Amino acid sequence: MISKIDKNTVRQRRHARVRKHVSGTAETPRLNVYRSLNHIYVQIIDDTKGVTLASASTMEKAVKEKIADMTKTEAAKVVGQTVAERAKEKGIGSVVFDRGGYLYTGRVKAVADGAREAGLNF
Repeated sequence: MISKIDKNTVRQRRHARVRKHVSGTAETPRLNVYRSLNHIYVQIIDDTKGVTLASASTMEKAVKEKIADMTKTEAAKVVGQTVAERAKEKGIGSVVFDRGGYLYTGRVKAVADGAREAGLNF
């Protein structure tokens, strides 16, 4: 019998390989992306202290109102802009982008584009 490949396990291994080299500091924290089937979650993390500095997702009430009639990719761009605005409020100007093992296309790329448009550098 042919066994089906678990795509999430493959993604987690890819993410672990990347995380060996990508780490966020206080000066340049890590912008982490998690993509589920229907939602997208973004966090800006300082790995030296182990704290989340800013976050945004499509589950938040404020974001839900903005993305009511949008596609998932358009909603991801709004989430990227939202997290960038929250980062700017806390004085964060540049981050290291961590795509979470996902391919840099579609919703992951939309998050990055939205964050760049809102003024975040990476």
